[in-house]
Amino acid sequence: MKLTKQFLSVLILATTLPHVVNAAEVQLDKIEAVVNNELVLTSDMKNMKRDLIARYKENGETLPNQGNIDKQILDKLISDRLQLQIAERIGLRINDAQVDQTIEEMAKKKGQSLAQMRADLTASGINYKSFVNNIRDELTINEVRQIQVRRRINISDQEVEQVVDRINQAGEQSTELKFAHILLKLSDDASAEKKLAVDQKAQKLAQELENGADIKQLALANSEGPKALEGGDWGWRKMEDIPSLFVENLKETNKPGDIIGPFNSRLGVHIIQILDKKGGENVMTEEVNARHILVKPTIIMSDEKAKQLLEKLRQEIVDGTKTFEELAKQYSQDTGSAVKGGELGWADPNMYVPEFRDLAQSQPIGEISQPFHTMHGWHILQVLDKRESDTTESATKQKAYTMIFRQRFPAEAYAWLNEIRQEAYIKINNPDYIIEEE
Repeated sequence: MKLTKQFLSVLILATTLPHVVNAAEVQLDKIEAVVNNELVLTSDMKNMKRDLIARYKENGETLPNQGNIDKQILDKLISDRLQLQIAERIGLRINDAQVDQTIEEMAKKKGQSLAQMRADLTASGINYKSFVNNIRDELTINEVRQIQVRRRINISDQEVEQVVDRINQAGEQSTELKFAHILLKLSDDASAEKKLAVDQKAQKLAQELENGADIKQLALANSEGPKALEGGDWGWRKMEDIPSLFVENLKETNKPGDIIGPFNSRLGVHIIQILDKKGGENVMTEEVNARHILVKPTIIMSDEKAKQLLEKLRQEIVDGTKTFEELAKQYSQDTGSAVKGGELGWADPNMYVPEFRDLAQSQPIGEISQPFHTMHGWHILQVLDKRESDTTESATKQKAYTMIFRQRFPAEAYAWLNEIRQEAYIKINNPDYIIEEE
């Protein structure tokens, strides 16, 4: 709420209420803080505290009495106002569809309908309109923080690779392999003929395994290794428990059925077959090749008009009067894909926002979706093709990137908030509520 509006409301309250009741009995809404051109009122603090108490109560807890909770509440309100002001300045807007979807998800998690959740809020003394506005503010704050802090975090390929190495090492320690082994002994001073004969035998055994032979039977018949009588079966072994001469040839990414070798060591020639595996499984992902047209609502282009435009474009494509490609180039506001006729290329659907991801996964190939909404705007989507892809390596890199980002985000967000507070005009009227900056 703007400063002038807030002062006006306080002025109206002060000038009208005395005509209704005795002025001495009226508790005016006090100004607790000024944040640039906005006010934080006592009622704002009371509302947040009430919501906080309700949240603790819902979790079967009570609000801690330690410290000055009012001081913390005011501090959060100030930070929230600053972030909402930045969102307004950059034109960030959370529309009704996003808010409605968030509230529906909240109700679903509680196992309630919207009507049931609304009734519970009312019973708790929470105004539903205020609740909706709070949800919109929280979504806005989260989005503006992501936008502003993300640009402060630079992650190099080298950093990602270092974390990938650590992830892989940790994965090896948690991965267990069950494998069988064949050893054909060969001494260092063996003749050339002997070496050739052993190599040929090893190649023959490996080929038999490739053709589906049972390694345990082959090991019983041919292996000279320590587990020959058990069919070469070493049982379940963690990577750190596997003999070093095997480890350098085994990988965490090996799958059941894989045949490793023949390979040589000082003992002779070895063949290993992976029988089973626990932990660290490869990530098989259905990738999609899709294209879309994006229309973003603006002050001029409302949500409803954006949706209607896409309905019109979709019908033109279905009728064959226009192609998806030419309409994407003309209308899509996703500049990266628009020049390619809306094509996004092969991708793991999990990289997209939830609504886009779910539709990309479920929609039949070739079908053009009805207009749907995401945080980016309104879309129509066509899935061109789907395929199974082993994305273990890319999934690990993405995991590594995410780990680094998440580790750095809190510190960067804290630094960013301190910076915007230092640049802002903040006046706290109650000295007991002032929090000294570290």
